[in-house]
Formats: sequence, structure tokens, C-alpha cells
Amino acid sequence: MAKIGNIELGDFPLLLAPMEDVSDPPFRALCKEQGADVVYTEFISSEGLIRDAAKSIQKLDIYERERPVGIQIFGANLDSMLRTVEIVEQSKPDFIDINFGCPVKKVVSKGAGAGILKDIPLMEKLSREMVKHSNLPITVKTRLGWDDQSIYIMEVAERLQDAGVQALAIHGRTRAQMYKGCATWEPIADVKNNPRIHIPIFGNGDVDSAEKAMVMRDEYGLDGAMIGRASIGNPWFFKDVKHFFETGKHPELPSIKERVDVVKRHLTMAIDWNGEHAGLYETRRHYSNYFKGIPNFKEYRQRMVTGESKEVVFEVLDEVLEKFA
Repeated sequence: MAKIGNIELGDFPLLLAPMEDVSDPPFRALCKEQGADVVYTEFISSEGLIRDAAKSIQKLDIYERERPVGIQIFGANLDSMLRTVEIVEQSKPDFIDINFGCPVKKVVSKGAGAGILKDIPLMEKLSREMVKHSNLPITVKTRLGWDDQSIYIMEVAERLQDAGVQALAIHGRTRAQMYKGCATWEPIADVKNNPRIHIPIFGNGDVDSAEKAMVMRDEYGLDGAMIGRASIGNPWFFKDVKHFFETGKHPELPSIKERVDVVKRHLTMAIDWNGEHAGLYETRRHYSNYFKGIPNFKEYRQRMVTGESKEVVFEVLDEVLEKFA
């Protein structure tokens, strides 16, 4: 039984990864309905929060239907991170996650995200002080190391655990790899098998099929799988994995009607939460995967992506239902 603090997550929980412009409340709700055991917010800048930046503040929105939900923050300044904890706690998440893994240049250049992998003592200090400063469990998501010559994930795991971190999600790439190449899970398994480590170790990176999730569970012995890109436009991924675990078979693919209904709900929730312009924009990245595998769909996807109102997109979806159902 995996646990974050006193929060029981079940055996081998499936976690929706924190993804910028993806893991918003509408999409988290859909993934939760389809079997995600834990969801995370998009990552939130500590500097943005303490400056009251509107976009950062909005990312604090969480809802009861999502629980357990973690709010993920990033930063490299201790004072800012501690002030952020106080702001985040007001939203009443179930836990707070620190992003020590984002490889994006604008984050890394400030020493945050994966940039802190060059300064493990600072990583430990930030984590320890945030644990002291919060009544909520503190967790961490990170990478194997900065590059192939500096993979110190075992030391990092031990030091973060000693600092009071309650769970660790490890992406099986270095910062130098960004999102290229293949994720390596062996070092993550080494951390899990370290007799000194007793906190949950979640694997992340390239879990893009139910079969791979089973390998992560059975061959690598990890405590759970964090799902990122495989879930985009495919909230059913979590249901697929759980069905495969139980039966050894994949469930039937969602029908055209089910796909259309979910896209309509997704778009409606996105607009209700973030306004029509932003809602239309944020939902577009999901359309290709929602209708993946349907032949001759390019024209419809293009019209959906360029639709400038909810009504226009709904009209296209109705055509899709009529033609392909």
C-alpha cells in the first residue's frame, strides 16, 4: 500500500503528471473519472505566486472531485518558496510537490527545476525547510541527474528522505536528455531497492502503454507510475492500465460517441474555468489523440483546431459523430 503521509493511495497507484498547460482542472477531472489515483496541478512559479501573478494564482484552483491532489511549485529562492507554502496551503491541497525536474531553459536558467540538480545541498535545504514550514506532506519530482556524468539520484533520494520528503517521483532521464531518447528505469529501481529508502518511489517517463506500466510494477518493483504524455487527449489511459492489470487484456476502445461526448465536456469545462479564448486554445492540444486511429480525420481535426467558438467546434463534433459513429 503506497502512502503519501497518511494518504492511502492503494497498490501501485497511477498518477497524472504535472504538465504545463495540460494538467488543468478540467483535464484532471476527466482523468480522475477514468481511474487516475492521484493528480497534480500544473507547476506553479513561486516568484509568480508571491507577486500575485494572475496565471499563477489561477493554477491554485482545485476541487473536491480531484482528491487526492497535489499542488506543484518550483523555485530556487528559500524565502520565496517558504512564502509560497503559506499561499498554497490556503487552497487546501492534500500535499505539496516540489518540481526539481523541469528541464526547460527559462526555468533551469534561474537555478530552479532541473537546474537545482547542480546544487544538491540547496535541493536538500529547500526541501528540509519547506517540510518544517508546512503541516502538509511535501513530495518531490526530479530527474536522474543533470547529465550522464552526474547521476546522483541515490544520494538525492537519501538526502531528500532524511529532509522529511514523503514521496519521490523520478523521471528516468537526465536534464541533458530533455524529452529525447528513452527513459531509463534501472536507476529508479535501484533507489527503490535501497534498504535505506522507505518512502514511495514513483516511476515516470515513457509509461505509454498498459504493458509498460505492468513492467514498471512487476519487473522494476516501483510503488506507482506517473503518467504524462500518454494521457494527453486520452484520459482513458488510466482505465486501460487498470483493466489490463486485472484481466491481461485491453478494454474496447472508446466509441466515437464516447469520444465526442468527452471532448464536448472537456471543452465546456475549460471554457467555464478559463473563458472561451483560453479554453478553446488549451483544449486544442488534445484533439489529435482524442480521435487517434480514425482514418481520414485530418480535415475535421483542422476545423476543430481553428474553430473560434464553442459552437463551431461542437458543429464539427456533431459531423464527426454522424460520419464515423
